[in-house]
Amino acid sequence: MSDLSNDNGGSGLQINKFVFWASAGLVVFFVAFTLLNLDRTTAMFDTVLQFITASTGWFFVLSINIYLGVVLLLLFSRHANVRLGGDDARPDFTTWGWLSMLFSAGMGIGLMFWSVAEPMYHFASPPWGEPLTAEAAKLAMGITFFHWGLHAWGLYALMGLALAYFAYNRGLPLTVRSTFYPLLGERIHGKAGDVIDVMAAVATLFGLATSLGLGAQQVNAGFAHLFDAIPQSTTVQVILIAIITGMATISVVLGVDKGIRRLSQINVIIAGLLLFFVLIAGPTRYLLDALVQNLGIYIQQLPRLMFRTEAYTQSGWQHGWTLFYWAWWIAWSPFVGIFVARVSRGRTVREFIGAILIVPTLATFVWLTVFGNAALHVELFGGGGIVEAVKADVAVATFQLLESFPMASVTVALAVCIVITFFVTSSDSASLVVDIITSGGHPDPPKVQRVFWATMEGVIAAVLLMGGGLLALQTAVVTTGLPFALVLLVLSFSLVRGMRQDNPRKRAAS
Repeated sequence: MSDLSNDNGGSGLQINKFVFWASAGLVVFFVAFTLLNLDRTTAMFDTVLQFITASTGWFFVLSINIYLGVVLLLLFSRHANVRLGGDDARPDFTTWGWLSMLFSAGMGIGLMFWSVAEPMYHFASPPWGEPLTAEAAKLAMGITFFHWGLHAWGLYALMGLALAYFAYNRGLPLTVRSTFYPLLGERIHGKAGDVIDVMAAVATLFGLATSLGLGAQQVNAGFAHLFDAIPQSTTVQVILIAIITGMATISVVLGVDKGIRRLSQINVIIAGLLLFFVLIAGPTRYLLDALVQNLGIYIQQLPRLMFRTEAYTQSGWQHGWTLFYWAWWIAWSPFVGIFVARVSRGRTVREFIGAILIVPTLATFVWLTVFGNAALHVELFGGGGIVEAVKADVAVATFQLLESFPMASVTVALAVCIVITFFVTSSDSASLVVDIITSGGHPDPPKVQRVFWATMEGVIAAVLLMGGGLLALQTAVVTTGLPFALVLLVLSFSLVRGMRQDNPRKRAAS
């Protein structure tokens, strides 16, 4: 049996020794290796990224489609009425609070960073067709929807459902190893389970570090917009990571109900105000028209994009975009899955999957349309300039758009605040999740451990920025996402098998 008891010496820690120290050791090794080889890291990261994406692109594409297929299968199966926690269980949080936590933890920083930048990139350099045209604009939004749509949220629903089901309906620890019980049985409590949890913890840490690194770049760009004296540099970004990570530790100590829940609701409200401002101050009718048409474009392009591997073009475009996103979402899945599972007790399988697939996806599409199409409107019908700004520095995309509207200083400041609160929410949520994994599934580990993991997340993000910026962030998430993609495939089979095993028992009991 794996040692899930308090660490020796009466320290008051609640850890699985192997999972905790192996995860921490791998992170420390990576940090030390990168710092000792800073002059060579950019070339090294580029080589690793090119090798992985060129060799395993087909695997990422196939896997992400399988995950969504399994979730849809369960949504319409006889298991859809199963309640997480048993027939008498009821939700611990209101639907508003639940969805706020899900949305904030799932994609907050990424949406702020890419909602303008990604459509601009695809508009200027589409994977096919003529750039800087109306057709390129439509394709750009279809591709952006694809990267942020059902496939991403289907992956989160799969992981969250598996964790919640085996924790609340089977009475197993709330950790990734428990989802393999139908296949491994009691061996999940041994070294096989330990290895699974180490992979989940490390993937979560590097997936989050990617988001925190992007967030630090965007906060730095926002401050540079507001204050001429603040330069955009790696040094400033590392300082920002240190400051905001400190803020995250305060939220961590306050806990889920007082800290994460309240912050999630606050930043969703603030983000909603910024969204409403851009919608009203911008080309409102155009944006509403674009939302409807974008949905149609997404549905139309979905069959072409979901199985595209560039076998006949070999352009490399997919390696830098689609495969990066799939690896990012896969690396994030233990974090979002465990966090969502922890706050989803009492939901039915149908309610759980339906809400996660529909509500955050539509909210994401609305956000992408308002910001992405507002930028495209400037390029197609206005004075332009956003594409060139994005090419020069991707982190300034959102702020460059806000300069096109009244009260630019106010809205840029508001956008910076949103990124900071999303940063804090993501950091404290992920700290809790990694702590749960490394404690062997303890639902409320000691807070000092959460502070430790929050600090480690900030250190990883800072080191990645020092070691190569965006390229290093992409390499880290693809490298950790690849092995966990295989774990998720096995998890999918295990979940379906486990539910089928339980169904006869339920009928016999009734």
